[in-house]
Amino acid sequence: MRDATAFTDPDNWSGGFYELSLEIGERDDGRLQRALTALWRAAGLTGCYGNAEREPAEQSAVPLTVASLEEFGHLRGVVTLPSADPVVCGCIAIRLDGDNGDNGDNQDWLTFYLPLGALGVVVPDVGGFPFGPDGGPRSLDWRVPLDAWLAEVAREVFRHLDFRLGLIGFDVDITDLTDPAAGVVPEQRWNGYLLPVGGKLEYVPANR
Repeated sequence: MRDATAFTDPDNWSGGFYELSLEIGERDDGRLQRALTALWRAAGLTGCYGNAEREPAEQSAVPLTVASLEEFGHLRGVVTLPSADPVVCGCIAIRLDGDNGDNGDNQDWLTFYLPLGALGVVVPDVGGFPFGPDGGPRSLDWRVPLDAWLAEVAREVFRHLDFRLGLIGFDVDITDLTDPAAGVVPEQRWNGYLLPVGGKLEYVPANR
């Protein structure tokens, strides 16, 4: 059995990402830093590294900062899932510029991800998701509990920072939305939605 915590196993980082993506709001280094710090703590990540081509023991940790995100592109670590299985994981920031036509105004998004390659080691039902039968309704068997945990991570972040929107799912497309900010989500949903309502975070789970 492969080691799902091995940074230098390229298969661990393969297959795309299962994500929790948060729209932090308008571009602001201070808010993005608060979200990054809260997310790392809420998910219980171990380590913070900028290089996936060396094992953590073979490199120095980097500061958990927006500057590190900008320097390395990805910040990586290890997270323990609710099943008690540790896997590699990472975080990226997407900073949209409204002047370039990207879904409205300037926006900061922060995405925490679990690579399917590593996730599939500890959750065999992942299989060939999102393709073929493994990408069908039976994928909800493992996605529902994983999504619920990611939603709890988001709720903890929300206690520290009132972000605009959260999305949970596979390689979520943050530029292709209905109108979740207005509380409108698709009836048939590949993604879970996290919507601020009355100062609280409402979770609308995926259903397909």
